[in-house]
Amino acid sequence: MNTAPIGIFDSGIGGLTVARAIYERLPHESTVYFGDTARVPYGPKSPDTVRRYSLEILDWLLRQQVKAVVVACNTSTAHALDTLQQHSPVPVIGVIEPGARAAGSASTAGPIGVIGTAGTIASNAYARAIQRRRPEAAVEQRACPLFVPLVEEGWFDHPAAELIAREYLKPLREARVDTLVLGCTHYPLLKPLIQQVMGEEVRLIDSGEETAAVVERVLERGGLVAPQGTRVTHRFVVSDDEARFRQVGARFIGERLSRAEVVPLD
Repeated sequence: MNTAPIGIFDSGIGGLTVARAIYERLPHESTVYFGDTARVPYGPKSPDTVRRYSLEILDWLLRQQVKAVVVACNTSTAHALDTLQQHSPVPVIGVIEPGARAAGSASTAGPIGVIGTAGTIASNAYARAIQRRRPEAAVEQRACPLFVPLVEEGWFDHPAAELIAREYLKPLREARVDTLVLGCTHYPLLKPLIQQVMGEEVRLIDSGEETAAVVERVLERGGLVAPQGTRVTHRFVVSDDEARFRQVGARFIGERLSRAEVVPLD
């Protein structure tokens, strides 16, 4: 048993969808969330820069005495997960392998689709992870960079959002994918719209939900589960602009986000 918190980090706000999935699946666990809002977005940055930023955040989280770290950022997972695992004395879990595993299990006949930021798609990390399990699987990928600002504006069902979604997702519909991985932590907030555009027959894979299930297994295997009755706390820390983080983040997790601290990483 271990009452220490789980560390969660993202380049900004989107990782709150992963945090929410962890709260729902592991209600007795405390968390520390770090959003690197001073340096967001990570998608267009070089792999070396993403690794450097990710290591700085890992070091900070370890100083908070976390018992595990969740990399709730697809770009950081793609470019930095191996490096973080090598440097960390506690388990480090990324979002790509859980999503890829779920997609491989869900897909039956058609190709598997993946949508994400330009950086995640360029890394080819999801395609490699899917094809390690299903070498025969065809993977169709599409970068959807405008989905992130749409979510942060709260335009979940705005006509502009539907127009953009139809344009981005058209090649995946034409490819007749039967499973679609939401490979960016912002995208689950657009689930109803994406499902509408893709059709009810397409299975959407939320990497956040799949990652929470992996975190649960890792804690159980390591004897790190918090005991029943543990006082639960959720701490939110950002590297800049906590007011906007609280305002936009409330769309992701609601009332839990009443305050946030600012800790610049130099």
